[in-house]
Amino acid sequence: MAARGRPRTFDPDTALRTALDLFWERGYEGTSLNDLAQAMGIASASIYACFGSKQELFRKVMALYGMTSGARPRSALHEHPTTRAAIHAMLRATADEITRPDAPHYCMLILASPTGAVENHEVREFLAELRRDMFSTVKDRLARGVTDGDLLAPPADLDAIARYYTTVVQGLSVQARDGATRPELEAVITCAMAAWNTLTSTPSRQPDG
Repeated sequence: MAARGRPRTFDPDTALRTALDLFWERGYEGTSLNDLAQAMGIASASIYACFGSKQELFRKVMALYGMTSGARPRSALHEHPTTRAAIHAMLRATADEITRPDAPHYCMLILASPTGAVENHEVREFLAELRRDMFSTVKDRLARGVTDGDLLAPPADLDAIARYYTTVVQGLSVQARDGATRPELEAVITCAMAAWNTLTSTPSRQPDG
């Protein structure tokens, strides 16, 4: 019978959460494998054995982020009966998440991306694809509104509207990182929603759900 490998002396779920916190605080390029090993309390070899390379670990971290902090804005798009209410709730949930007192004040998907080294191209593209998915999710919700009849925007305009509100989401993150408070972000959201009728031709009497 083959000898069994040594049992792990750490909890992978706890270690992954620690890695998430470190990547969130420092970004991808600002976090070294040694930093991760020290924060996670395990050897670099154990990181490779359990999670793979730094890039593979980061992908697992982003999946965890998507299921935790990133889940509320996405869920908001599906929890409201009208499209306007869904977009409004998405923006407000985003502002709530990026101003939490127990986490860095920005969206990891937007601002944890590496910027320079050629070898990090795959990570940049990975995050860009996740951001493109965010845009597609918003556009799909707008298209659902057209199908449901509560959104009067021409289908040809959905791309621009989705890109506008995705840009607002990204801008909220930059503002929060630079010190904007939750009330200040709410003022931005109010301005963004004031453009709704012009962008969509939705009657102003429509409720928020």
